[in-house]
Amino acid sequence: MVSNPVTSRSISRSALLIRVLIGVLAGACGTPAAPPEAPSAARVDYVLIGGDVRTMDPQRPRATAVAIGGGRVIAVGSDAEVLAVAGPRTEKVELRGATVTPGLIDAHCHLYGLGANLEAVSVRALPSEAETVKVVAAAATRRPPTEWLIGRGWDQNRWPGQAFPTKASLDAAISDRPVLLRRVDGHAIWINSKALAAAGITKATPDPAGGKIVRDARGEPTGVMVDNAVDLVDAKVPAASAEVRRRRILDGQKIALAAGITAVHEMGIDAQTVAVYEEMAKQNALGLRVFAYFAGDASNPASLDFLRARKPGSTGRFHLRGVKFFADGALGSRGARLYAKYLDEDQVGLWVTDPQVLAAGVEVAVAHGWQVAIHAIGDAAVGVTLDAYLAASQKHRGDRRLRVEHTQLIAPHDVAKMIQAKAIASMQPTHATSDMPWAEQRVGPERILGAYAWRTMLDKGIPLAAGSDFPGEEVAPLLGIYAAVTRQDANGKPEGGWYPAQKLTLDEAIAAFTRGAAYAEYREETHGTIEVGKPANLTVFDRALAADRSLLETQVDLTIVDGAVAFRRQAAK
Repeated sequence: MVSNPVTSRSISRSALLIRVLIGVLAGACGTPAAPPEAPSAARVDYVLIGGDVRTMDPQRPRATAVAIGGGRVIAVGSDAEVLAVAGPRTEKVELRGATVTPGLIDAHCHLYGLGANLEAVSVRALPSEAETVKVVAAAATRRPPTEWLIGRGWDQNRWPGQAFPTKASLDAAISDRPVLLRRVDGHAIWINSKALAAAGITKATPDPAGGKIVRDARGEPTGVMVDNAVDLVDAKVPAASAEVRRRRILDGQKIALAAGITAVHEMGIDAQTVAVYEEMAKQNALGLRVFAYFAGDASNPASLDFLRARKPGSTGRFHLRGVKFFADGALGSRGARLYAKYLDEDQVGLWVTDPQVLAAGVEVAVAHGWQVAIHAIGDAAVGVTLDAYLAASQKHRGDRRLRVEHTQLIAPHDVAKMIQAKAIASMQPTHATSDMPWAEQRVGPERILGAYAWRTMLDKGIPLAAGSDFPGEEVAPLLGIYAAVTRQDANGKPEGGWYPAQKLTLDEAIAAFTRGAAYAEYREETHGTIEVGKPANLTVFDRALAADRSLLETQVDLTIVDGAVAFRRQAAK
């Protein structure tokens, strides 16, 4: 283990910290940042030397040092090559063998949702329904009874029997206010009778298209809503103000920067949150780059009107270029749409959006210049998504870079469609390690061979972009890299990895969180690699990365965004 590698007799720690504080204050005051100087004329502010620099540049994949100045990379190479461009006032950071990568890009996450989740009651990883209710009941004593009690993180697959919970246990503990607890993946909620009443849901309420009201043998709602049925309840939860949304974004970005993330692909935000992001970008209040996807609903005319009326565009560090649609639900709640029935339930999952309606929505989006990202987890959902993409691509030529979000289960015959559509596989490695205790129970030993198939994607030449999908998973690209290279849990199980033929190498995993993610947002020419002239977005770790369990102990020492230190671990203590 390398101890405190980001230290040097040559560096002024206070100087770096002062730069951070100046940048934060400037953003808070709305002071516009000065444009970076051209690399040939820029001063060299500081150099990182003596490291394991993984540039992700195929022309020069490895180096030991980087020079940064004027917000850009000035030099990449050996210590001697980089020190040759340093000036008398250049600060020197001794890495002592620690790894530096291009700034990590989380290609599928929910930054606003992360901030909102911080305000909710965490019921993540609890071992039973009873323990979950106990935690929620304790939280209720600390909150006013006039508010909805919101929580997130339950997962019945961790509980004895793996059955969905019911309203009865919540009612017994909390009956004075509505309670809404989101499943870990966000595709189901568990509510009490007070929340059912607030939403007007009764035995007579029909299941909405693309959703399911879970019922008991008498047809009474049990308190669990799946996929589009969640909307029936969410519509009654008071909407957040612009001020609250801003606070949540700031809270979320602080955590993301600490995880080494320099840019996010913000999946599925509404028009109100778009407006808040744009205002924050104008005020230079965003500490990282946000590439956002509007929360589209192909079955809602108002949603399609938004895409027709508005053009993709950028404001500072905020970029709205894409739209996210849903094909199906999640595997954990058996809402993922399959070609054949689930092995552990006599059904095939849900179409969150009817396939014909989805294809029509893709056509509208592509015709108006939007990049489309479709949530597709089950093999049938992936197939329908690719059919829609092929139809739109044949009609509208150009570099569309259409994305399949999750791609957790793909049928062998659809791999060829993926190639033909030139689609991007946007995948989250920790989904495999989270789901592996029960995924094969859902789909069986044959279909599981096409599950979480990152190696298959790369070997077939399909672009791969990696994300975390926080807050459903942890805000930790390092965990994603660990999952990708080991296919094991934190205890190193199973030995050798779960279906190890799908493992990635360390550099391939890093590339998926950097160069591959940049490609997915049309930014590979300016981001995703460490090259001279590119913006200096870097993630510095506390040791040399290795394809083993040491990744679980690795920490981020520095997160550098546009040449400025946006997170520093020592200063955060």
